[in-house]
Amino acid sequence: MKERLIILLIKISLLIGTVFILFGFCFSIFRCSDSGMNPAVKQGDVVLCYRLDKDYRFRDAIVYKTDGTKQVLRVLAVAGDTVDISKEGLLVNGALIQETEIYEKTLRLQDGISFPVTLKEGQVFLLGDAREHVKDSRIFGPVNIEDTYGRVITIIRRSRL
Repeated sequence: MKERLIILLIKISLLIGTVFILFGFCFSIFRCSDSGMNPAVKQGDVVLCYRLDKDYRFRDAIVYKTDGTKQVLRVLAVAGDTVDISKEGLLVNGALIQETEIYEKTLRLQDGISFPVTLKEGQVFLLGDAREHVKDSRIFGPVNIEDTYGRVITIIRRSRL
């Protein structure tokens, strides 16, 4: 009986250790505290991201830490791309980006960076979906990939908890 209890405790310890390793190195989970990606990610949603693959592509939602808080932003340009914002909207490599799921205009910000900007190797340009209410690359410029947490793989709505 004592041997079975020891084996059970070892199995539970291994399971807990595996979970800690997975969420320490492979995955990250947090509750979204802002509405910068509304309606795709709402305030209070739980976000799970994969931390090992940082080969981001256009339109990926990723987790980035700014001003001490994690937020979800969308990749709109990668290394080698040139980003500009004109009266027509967001331009990447001279092409107007059609974003049917974005309900606000993409505007330059007075306190923001100068455009156009060309991204260097290892950089991405991040914008939130709620363009008028988010702090993104229009303010702080291109982001180094090593400063990101990872790609969002799932969102759990607060109402489902």
